[in-house]
Amino acid sequence: MKLKTPNRLLIAVLICILAVFIIIQQSERHPKLNSFEYLEYTVKDLQQGYDSDEFTIEEITGAYLKRITLLDPKLNAMITVNPHAVMDAIELDKELQEGRKRSPLHGIPVVLKDNIDTKDMPTSAGSRALENSVPLADAFLVKQLRDAGAVILGKANLSEWANFRGELSSSGWSAVGGQTKNPYVLDRNPCGSSSGSAVAVSANLCVLAIGTETNGSIVCPSHANGIVGIKPTVGLISRTGIIPISWTQDTAGPMARSVEDAALCLNVLTADDPTDLKTLQATRKVHKDYTTFLDKDALKGKRIGYQTSYKEINYKVDDLMDAAVAEMRRLGAEVIEIEDVREAGTGEQSFQVMLYEYKDGLNTYFRSLGPDAPINNLEELIEFNRNDPVEMEFYNQAYLEMAQEKDGLDSEAYLDALLKMIAGSRENGIDFAMDKFGLDAIIAPTGTPAWKTDHTNGDAFQFGSSSPAAQAGYPNITVPMGFVDDLPVGISFFGRAWSEDVLIGMA
Repeated sequence: MKLKTPNRLLIAVLICILAVFIIIQQSERHPKLNSFEYLEYTVKDLQQGYDSDEFTIEEITGAYLKRITLLDPKLNAMITVNPHAVMDAIELDKELQEGRKRSPLHGIPVVLKDNIDTKDMPTSAGSRALENSVPLADAFLVKQLRDAGAVILGKANLSEWANFRGELSSSGWSAVGGQTKNPYVLDRNPCGSSSGSAVAVSANLCVLAIGTETNGSIVCPSHANGIVGIKPTVGLISRTGIIPISWTQDTAGPMARSVEDAALCLNVLTADDPTDLKTLQATRKVHKDYTTFLDKDALKGKRIGYQTSYKEINYKVDDLMDAAVAEMRRLGAEVIEIEDVREAGTGEQSFQVMLYEYKDGLNTYFRSLGPDAPINNLEELIEFNRNDPVEMEFYNQAYLEMAQEKDGLDSEAYLDALLKMIAGSRENGIDFAMDKFGLDAIIAPTGTPAWKTDHTNGDAFQFGSSSPAAQAGYPNITVPMGFVDDLPVGISFFGRAWSEDVLIGMA
């Protein structure tokens, strides 16, 4: 007997039933991702819960570790989970039971970018050359966090070597951690280099994270993942124990879901560090409590410069900026349009400074790892990468090779580039514009919506506004200002050195 051809409608119905069955099965194994009991909890929310015995630090730590286990396979935000996190939480609970609370960060889950030294976990910068490298001591800021009672949940993925390795790189990719994904749309890029730090905060894998920036690496991922990022004045936070790029431009900074949480984190990170001379500058201005500047009327009477050099590149971002400017004016600010605040050629001088300082800084860092260091100098790192099948899979190491060719920091070419960069970004840049127009701050869109991750062609962002503040070493704060389709976009507030107080109020 000849078999009849199955009815196409019947096949379609069977496929639909099977698909529904699979979805139900998956939903039972993976509850709704936004049903996390502590979703969007702030630092104050957790402290109130600890004070009322609603939950313990051990319970909170376990909940966030469980969420990392559930979500991180989708996100690739983490490189290492701290095996001691629960034990640390138990000890901190004991202190609470004895009536001792170290700071507002006592028991708060924090994630560190994996270029920040931890004595109990590897610090890799995403490189297989340092995959198993455990530093001899905590970074200065890690000690500050631990002393404040923060629970270090682990180390976040990043753009390898903080995105200063080679050309056509994809932000958020490292040979150790793979590609970090944007939690809003998974095939979109998280920006970098503090990619994992931003994604961990955005996806509620932690409450706070620490990122680092040389140019854009805090503010861009914060913008692309819909969170707050503070890139402070260089010297406000110690860089000791952080794998460096540029002595002149490098800084760490807090990343959070609110300005208040970021300010609370900043409070514990501003101590003087005798081993980082930038923290000992005579002009350095530090406040004991940055949350005192969280004033809803802070924009009233302020004169703000809107840097318009990024207009007419992306009309959707322009529309968001127009709405943000209108809101600032409604809140009492005077907003005036200004041009680019950097002197022409400042970007190229900055690039040269970074190359010189990168070579010196990396070689110094490798020496800090002691006699058992897996890599002893930049030349060895370059050779390691050439012989590694994963490191060179997607892009080259042109910036490492260019840095290796540079002379020392006593060379005339370096000193000339440094002087020109400082002049172009400060006295002929931000300071000049603020004096000329009588400004309290400058604003600009932080960037454009996240692009599709592409390992063949590398990053495809249209623009970022981080360079003026980064090259000057001045503060920059980004906060979410809206969405383009499903993707968040941030607005940046930047200004003079040590003006974090003013910017935090406005932000």
